Amino acid sequence: MTDASKIALITGASRGLGAALAETLAAKGWHILAVARTTGALEELDDRIRKAGGSATLAPMDVGQPEPMMKLAEAVAGRWGGLDLWAHCAVHAAPLAPAGHVDAKDFQKSVDLNVVATRGLITLFEPLLRMRDGTALFFGDARAGQKFFGSYGATKAAQIALAQSWQAENENVGPRVVIAHPAPMPTATRARFFPGEDRSELTSCRSEAERILRETL
Repeated sequence: MTDASKIALITGASRGLGAALAETLAAKGWHILAVARTTGALEELDDRIRKAGGSATLAPMDVGQPEPMMKLAEAVAGRWGGLDLWAHCAVHAAPLAPAGHVDAKDFQKSVDLNVVATRGLITLFEPLLRMRDGTALFFGDARAGQKFFGSYGATKAAQIALAQSWQAENENVGPRVVIAHPAPMPTATRARFFPGEDRSELTSCRSEAERILRETL
């Protein structure tokens, strides 16, 4: 089933699960608003989407910068009248380190992107999702409390706690908030965490994207 009127905004769309979600939705007729910092990777994503007959609008920007995000939200409201889906895949994965040796700059960057930026995006995108009875999609991770995952684990857990509060608050009024739990995938982030891992046993990003969307939409 296709529906060209559906609009999906994906933050962190250039690679990994974000790119897989974009391609999967585009193949179903959704228009994709792809947000990421890496222009080249976004252009490659756009090429793949268009080659498969889909459509996308690229937004090469940093989700941690409030002013560009505000302008994006205004543009979405004016051009499309809201969002049907916001999938938040952007994350800062700080290098692994013992808790007593976590680099202050890495930790602050993790807080800024994984928590502070997420709070700002929720504020901006909540009205857009309500305009079209949309869904917000977050991705949980079980690494909180594991050794060496202090920066990533703590800030990712905080992000999900924020999403869970938003989910509970909007249960009766919308937007719908879904927290998915992806299987281990061969992403660049995972490769930094587990160099040398046998990636043949991991689930493909496309397979996980299809499963998550099937269970969410």
